[in-house]
Amino acid sequence: MMSSDAEPAEIAVERAEGGARIVLKGRLDAAGAGMVWDRAVQAADKGATVDAAGVTYCDSSGAALLYQLEKERGAKIEGMPTKAGELLKPYADASFPQLSADRDRRPSFPEATGRAAVALASDVREQLMFTGQAAVALIAGLLNPRRVRWGDMWRTVETSGVNAIGIVGMIGFLTGLIMAFQSTVPLQQFGVDIFVVNLVALAMLRELGGIMTAIVLAGRSGSAFAAEIGTMKVNEEVDALTTMGLDPVRFLVVPKLMAAILVTPLLTIYANVIGILGGLMVVMLFGHPWAAVYNQLVSAVTLHDIAIGVIKSFFFGALVGGIGCLRGLQTRSGASAVGESTTRAVVSGIFLIIAVDAIFAVVFWAIGY
Repeated sequence: MMSSDAEPAEIAVERAEGGARIVLKGRLDAAGAGMVWDRAVQAADKGATVDAAGVTYCDSSGAALLYQLEKERGAKIEGMPTKAGELLKPYADASFPQLSADRDRRPSFPEATGRAAVALASDVREQLMFTGQAAVALIAGLLNPRRVRWGDMWRTVETSGVNAIGIVGMIGFLTGLIMAFQSTVPLQQFGVDIFVVNLVALAMLRELGGIMTAIVLAGRSGSAFAAEIGTMKVNEEVDALTTMGLDPVRFLVVPKLMAAILVTPLLTIYANVIGILGGLMVVMLFGHPWAAVYNQLVSAVTLHDIAIGVIKSFFFGALVGGIGCLRGLQTRSGASAVGESTTRAVVSGIFLIIAVDAIFAVVFWAIGY
């Protein structure tokens, strides 16, 4: 670095047949480089010569100007200042990609299909890895309860379970009500409308109660998990936990996962009861006494039917909590990153809930349940 008492930057352009000769003098700091930048770049072309012997001071701003003149405009630098040479040395052999003219072209169908397949395979791999990590952390927490952040778990139980009672109950009641109304009229034509009780009870207990509850929780709680952890990821709080030696899966995921597994079966049972009551109310409105409706319900429902819905709800709860936390941990940087993670959590959660329910339906049919 040269003396800082030198004169301000100056530029002189001499035109010649072989190319322009640009003479730079004085201080090429942020202010000086800014003063001569536009004129130097406009005058420089392939074959131009830049005489920098008169430069008395050069920092990164001046080095950037000389780099643009030499690398981008094709000018030849003579009398390179020592400081500028040191600043430009790391870039001497570097190659920078050039923006292609067709960078905005749409990929072909095979290319788009291949990219989608690779992205899907990568996502499945991350889900499997996360499933293993979460399972190990969850088992370790159950074996050593002092490692679990119980305060966070109970707060999550309140926000995801207790606060969801209203919406889960309303959807369960309306589901049973609608099924009863839609099935009573056709069955009345055959005089067997009392069997609406069987239809509503079995549908709610075996399928609709659990799956509707899980879908509501995926949209309500799974998205909240993704948004909360995603915001922490964007703010680099997750990286801070890792730096301090804290496992983000144990610290953030396990309490939410345990809360989801706990509240989903309870809300499923609640939705089943409310949905069946809604269906029974419709049957009674069509003239059947309570005693007949009750006897039909007791004869139609078995413990197997109740157990099937409750067993599936445990897996649904694990899916809701796990997918929400995974999408949160996958959040990238950017203004829209949290929104993307939230959307992916809801879509993935609903899809996996339905897929797992289909698998359970086949398995229970195969074993005679």
